[in-house]
Amino acid sequence: MKKNNNNPEYVSNFLGEMIGTLILVFFGCGSVAVTTLFSAHSGLFQIATLWGIGVALAIYATRHISCAHLNPAVSIAMVVSDRMAARKLPSYLLGQFTGAFLAAALLYVLFSSSITQYESINGILRGSRDSIRTAMMFGEYYPNPGLGHEVSVSTMNAFLAEMSGTFALVFLIFSLTDGCNVGRPDDSLSPLFIGLSITVIISVIAPLTQAGLNPARDLSPRIFAYLAGWKLAAFPDSHWGFLTVYVLGPSTGGILAALLFEKIIKPLMSNRGNAKTCRCP
Repeated sequence: MKKNNNNPEYVSNFLGEMIGTLILVFFGCGSVAVTTLFSAHSGLFQIATLWGIGVALAIYATRHISCAHLNPAVSIAMVVSDRMAARKLPSYLLGQFTGAFLAAALLYVLFSSSITQYESINGILRGSRDSIRTAMMFGEYYPNPGLGHEVSVSTMNAFLAEMSGTFALVFLIFSLTDGCNVGRPDDSLSPLFIGLSITVIISVIAPLTQAGLNPARDLSPRIFAYLAGWKLAAFPDSHWGFLTVYVLGPSTGGILAALLFEKIIKPLMSNRGNAKTCRCP
């Protein structure tokens, strides 16, 4: 039987994406959890900043193991743009969804007593629609439950918000890392600028949808919340809107950004005499 020499590569890809996504979701969802339970942060920008820092740290920690996509929408965009071989995609996606689920489980272990106390004090029955107030520490909702009734967001509106936000994210990732862009930051600084991009996008999109921008970040913690007792509060709509908004929306935005960059923006950069091959190793 022929030995598969690519197995170590797949294991490395899986572990890198799992660890990086775990770090990202732990710090990001953790910032939402401590704000909900303890009012630890007073504004959207603080939470957005913590998400951005978490993303930057996760990339720095794991980009030597995998390419540190940490987001299915980014991985799909890399395949569409021919920056990554399609054969690598399953190991990337599996690592991302696994890491996000483990991060949710870890957060629950750390804060379960505080969540129970919060629910008791506020008269929240876990699993009821009112328990969205605590389920939002894991999955995401539209409109943002933390903003009261002044925001009205339809499923289509939410889909467009997630698509637009992820479009901006993937476009900026390509711009910040492509060798054809002479204006990109140094490789040692690109994770920091990607984190800042996350902060800016969340600051704009979060009032509408909590700014998921990442199918793994939303779906895996949402599934964990369902298993941990939130049940239908984790999946509150009957028309599978969460899949349309938080899975299809980011994936579509990432694909469109990849096509725009590869078909239009990169050729313009190449025409200026700075073309380079920019593939994920």
